[in-house]
Amino acid sequence: MPKPDITPGAPCWIDLMTSEPEKAKNFYTELFGWTYETGDEEKYGGYITAFKNGQSVAGLMKNDGQSGYPDVWTTYLRVDNVDATTQAAASNGGQIFVPPMEVPEQGKMAMISDAGGAAVGVWEFGGHTGFQLAAEPGSPAWHEIFTRDYPATVKFYQDVFGWDTDVMSDTDEFKYTTLGAGENAKAGIMDVSAFLPESIPAHWRIYFAVENTDAAIEKTTALGGQVVQPAADTPFGRVATLTDPTGAMFLIVQELPQQ
Repeated sequence: MPKPDITPGAPCWIDLMTSEPEKAKNFYTELFGWTYETGDEEKYGGYITAFKNGQSVAGLMKNDGQSGYPDVWTTYLRVDNVDATTQAAASNGGQIFVPPMEVPEQGKMAMISDAGGAAVGVWEFGGHTGFQLAAEPGSPAWHEIFTRDYPATVKFYQDVFGWDTDVMSDTDEFKYTTLGAGENAKAGIMDVSAFLPESIPAHWRIYFAVENTDAAIEKTTALGGQVVQPAADTPFGRVATLTDPTGAMFLIVQELPQQ
């Protein structure tokens, strides 16, 4: 199976900050069939790498509560130069949450927010070159931003990450721009100013591919997760929005037969 094509600016990795790593591991093993390796405590703080069929797909790390952030999934974008990207982010309406830092032997990372306020990770390849499996059951299938400041957010990713964007829809009901076009699209930006409650900040959303959305929902609730939005058929598959047992939100998508 070919490794995902991760071009600069595209999503390259995801990880989960979780208050209960063992509970999270059990949940995602049952749901997605993941296995795990735990990194050196001194070097990597016990960072856990998740694998599907022997291919790395995600990371997990302990949320000790000191940051004040809830348990959350994070998308990382590949860049050639973390230092230059974080400077560009700050100059284009973003904020730097975690300044550039070396991850021994693996690469270099930072955490920023975009111009609309959505948090996103930045990753410069070293020994770690992103997820090894994508768009297959149990692996990340799609990444998108929910933003209230749609024009500024689109411009931010064009200017800071060099996104070559394509306008998928530009109606009053549905404004959506993608990184790349058609089947080659790698991420999306959605205007949610008309319906996202003020209490929910702009954010990235991660979709995981599943073989059967309804069966995955049933398993999620049996394992202590919650259904945020029930299953619905869309032009892109059968989609549902869920949380794991500690409240970290994610989406699942089942590819539907072509009509």
